[in-house]
Amino acid sequence: GRVLGLLSLYLFLDSYDIRATFNERFAQRKREAARKRGRIAQFQEWTRNVDRRLLDRFIRVLRFLVFRGAQGSEKKEARLEAQAVWLKESLIKLGPTFIKIGQSLGTRGDLLPLSYVKELVKLQDQVPPFANAEAFARIETELGRKVSEAYAEFDTEPIAAASLGQVYRARLHTGEEVAVKVQRPGLAEIVGFDIVVLRRLTEMMRRFPQMNENADWEGMLREFSETITEEMDYMQEGRNADVFRENFKKWKTIRVPHIHWTHTTARVLTMEFIRGTKVVDIEGLRAKRFSPVKVNRLLVRTYLKQLLEDGFFHADPHPGNLLVMDNGHLAFFDFGMTGKITPRLQSLMINAFFHVVSRDVHGLAQDLINLDFLKPGVDPELIRPVVEGLFQHYLDLKLGEVNFKELTYDLAEVMYEYPFRLPANFTYIIRALMTLEGIGIVTDPEFSFFDTAKPYAKEFMLKREGKLFRKLMVDKLLGRDTEGRIEWGKMWKLAKMAAKMYLDK
Repeated sequence: GRVLGLLSLYLFLDSYDIRATFNERFAQRKREAARKRGRIAQFQEWTRNVDRRLLDRFIRVLRFLVFRGAQGSEKKEARLEAQAVWLKESLIKLGPTFIKIGQSLGTRGDLLPLSYVKELVKLQDQVPPFANAEAFARIETELGRKVSEAYAEFDTEPIAAASLGQVYRARLHTGEEVAVKVQRPGLAEIVGFDIVVLRRLTEMMRRFPQMNENADWEGMLREFSETITEEMDYMQEGRNADVFRENFKKWKTIRVPHIHWTHTTARVLTMEFIRGTKVVDIEGLRAKRFSPVKVNRLLVRTYLKQLLEDGFFHADPHPGNLLVMDNGHLAFFDFGMTGKITPRLQSLMINAFFHVVSRDVHGLAQDLINLDFLKPGVDPELIRPVVEGLFQHYLDLKLGEVNFKELTYDLAEVMYEYPFRLPANFTYIIRALMTLEGIGIVTDPEFSFFDTAKPYAKEFMLKREGKLFRKLMVDKLLGRDTEGRIEWGKMWKLAKMAAKMYLDK
């Protein structure tokens, strides 16, 4: 409780100026509504406004005391560094579930100060390891043979340790250099307990309907429980890696380590050893003459493919799971947390993607409705102008120009006043995209989604619409048109769209 309380207090105080602006806009609308209701309502609103101003003064004084002075002072920075170390160590003590929370926060340079990000990013591969003797015993139990019989060489110390396990460098008797991931002892019991605690919290939240209006907390917990259970099964992780590799077999710049199935079980995973530089190591990339900007844009294009073509995506793209190899190829690791997208959801996301690329805010507003971001039974025309206005502003900005705290409150205002909600099936999609955004802030602040997505959109449109065009023709020629006539209008529209995407340079 103390850990989450301190973090919440920091986030609240650090972003208070933006929050105060949001509150003032909301209060102004309340005052205008009170004037229409009469003098008594005006007086009641006036007293509330006095209370708001007193609270505002108190919070600003509290922020001064917590930060010990000016925002840019050395004292504040030293204090933040100490808090960051304490937070990281506290999350480690709380166990795997909370370490994963810290890993996610370690990519959020838009929400947390640099001191916090630098410390929390260590949770990706610098968690204190468990005893080597326990790791070796687990390997021998799982593989049914001694470590020396399974591997020709095996390092005595792990090269990385994370929330669910730790990794050793080894070499097979056939000569291949490999990485061996060993699961932490008692992991299933610890995670199971954490899920029970989180489930009780969601049950308690049922008593407060206002906390459940805009998010499906039970659905999110159910998805988290299913995903982390799958993540603890290294056999499933290996299968996920094989699927991902197959999906990208035509992309020469993408690398996925091969799994050595003869040395893999549910709790021990042996894979090809790949060396490289982290995607957020700007100096390291430049020293090897790699452009961080190009790396980031390649990463974004891989996610467009994963979400819009494959329907299967890596749900945990933090910097510890991404390396740039010495030949410039981008390597993906850790496929324990993946997401699957149904054909219907994928089709709706494709429509939204093209509306974003074409800056069609009217169509994008309708997409949010189709994707179940709007509660059932609500007239979409009531909220369409609000959504259009919000996206019209932010779609024209580069990543480095977006104030994400301000965007958060703009979205919060819309969520509060209008009947929006976060669908459970979007939890890990949004998590992955927010992690990518955190990487982008570090590697490519001038990143423009449109510049990166447009070439991919052209290629994808030609493939997608070309298939539909050919299907309509074949259906007619083979007599499979259910209405007995050819839809010339639809065919002409598809042809024009494909041609426009091809010719629009």
